[in-house]
Amino acid sequence: MTLSSTTFRNRSAMMASALGLAAAMAFIASAQPAQAQAARNADLVIRGGTIYDGSSLTPVIGDVAISGDKIVYVGGSARNPYKGAKVIDARGLVVAPGFIDPHTHADTFLTGTEATTRLNLPWMMQGVTTIFTGVDGHGQPGGKVDIAALFDGIERNKFGLNVAAYVGFGAVRRAVIGDADRAPTAPELDRMKRLVADGMCQGALGFSTGLFYAPQSFSKTNEVIAIAREAAIRGGIYDSHQRDESSYTIGVVDSTKEGIEIGRAVGMPVHFAHFKALGVDVHGKAPELIATIEKARAEGLQVTADQYPWEASGSGLEASLLPRWAVDGGRAPMLKRLDDPATLEKIKVEMRDNLRRRGGANSLLLTAPNQPWTAKRLDEVAREWNLDAIDAALRIVRESERGTSVVSFNMAEKDIKLLMKQSWVMTSSDGSHGHPRMYATFPRKYAKYVLDEKTISIAEFINSSSGQTADTFKLDRRGHLRNGYFADIVVFDPKSYRPKADYVNPEMLTLGVQALLVNGVVAVERGTPTGAAAGRGLKHVPPAGSCP
Repeated sequence: MTLSSTTFRNRSAMMASALGLAAAMAFIASAQPAQAQAARNADLVIRGGTIYDGSSLTPVIGDVAISGDKIVYVGGSARNPYKGAKVIDARGLVVAPGFIDPHTHADTFLTGTEATTRLNLPWMMQGVTTIFTGVDGHGQPGGKVDIAALFDGIERNKFGLNVAAYVGFGAVRRAVIGDADRAPTAPELDRMKRLVADGMCQGALGFSTGLFYAPQSFSKTNEVIAIAREAAIRGGIYDSHQRDESSYTIGVVDSTKEGIEIGRAVGMPVHFAHFKALGVDVHGKAPELIATIEKARAEGLQVTADQYPWEASGSGLEASLLPRWAVDGGRAPMLKRLDDPATLEKIKVEMRDNLRRRGGANSLLLTAPNQPWTAKRLDEVAREWNLDAIDAALRIVRESERGTSVVSFNMAEKDIKLLMKQSWVMTSSDGSHGHPRMYATFPRKYAKYVLDEKTISIAEFINSSSGQTADTFKLDRRGHLRNGYFADIVVFDPKSYRPKADYVNPEMLTLGVQALLVNGVVAVERGTPTGAAAGRGLKHVPPAGSCP
């Protein structure tokens, strides 16, 4: 209700007479427009920016005020009642929720001891405020099954970003069975189930698998279902690098159906990591993949996916080319098989088909650091060594005790764009060393698919990189610019926010992020890291009674 000036004065006088001056003054203050009220104090005000809140498609020009680690105001500048002890001028800049990366390989940063490592600059300078780890079933750094130790380390060592974690099937299976290609015994299955239950009770947000990778690839669907049920009981999500993203074994469509079957069997949400159609045999399969997931969603199962905006994937040379049976038992048995002429020929036959599937020797860029083949294509190395591409690959496998990483150019642009447009697909980096996605995924999606090619809008980019992810994984009060939410905020220049890293120079920090707040602490200011490390472990809370 709006009061006329005369009515307002008369009511004020009556209040002063009846209730006393103090009550009248309180009434007057409450009736004043917000901009006329006495300014409240806030620690920080981000002023005059173009605000995208993480869910809406339309921005507003205004302010965001922060007190402590929470947002206390989002809206127009004229109605902002807060005066900031510190002010960030965001005029002409985009203000958005800090980006959330649900699929990263950030182990070297999580275990680093140097301050610059612990800040996690490759992600921080992209505007990321939260990362997920334990993906692809690999478990915690070093392949461990210890969620509690991970979170303790984050708190103790001070990490730059927030961290959520999965309990990984690969780490669990290796801890109980090793690298063997066999089914678990009943006691072994029980032990794996207990490890997953413990991880969930320690704060894991779900159960992650990498069924493409040995030894996880040796598991049958029923084994995965039995173990995933332990995460489902405790409110977890099933996240998977599915068994086949190409045509290696069961094919990408049937592999997607397997993931859905696992989630349906145990009654838990399903999330497909770095969703794609990999290799020449499956280019153009995106419509069928989308239809498969839409059907499951229509039937009531929560199914989502993340995607990185690159036409090249990243993996290991062994995983890309060697048949799974050749790596049964680990590296030592694999080398014995390579030393047997008859077995070697069988391996070569399958490797040639895998190389064809990947797009040929020129499609594989070798990225392991400090090696004779670093930053060279496989066909280039083969020519230098005067070898067939398969023999060159085998020589690299033999000489690389810890394996060698590759960037594999194997995806079709039309599939990438179609998947990106789906409402249930969010942004991820799958960030790993030797691939520019670690340093430049979010700015690449913005620069290439928003600005240059207009595949999606800026609001869709921001929502799929923040609010949608937070909502899917039920991150408490994160991913949106709302009152009472944690102040994880990115401020970037819409003109200069672009990737610097590329396939030739994959480790170059992104420019264009002018400010970044993690839990209300300024981590980047005027485009430069402040050295603050305010990240927290984001622990999932299981339902009451599901944990000891």
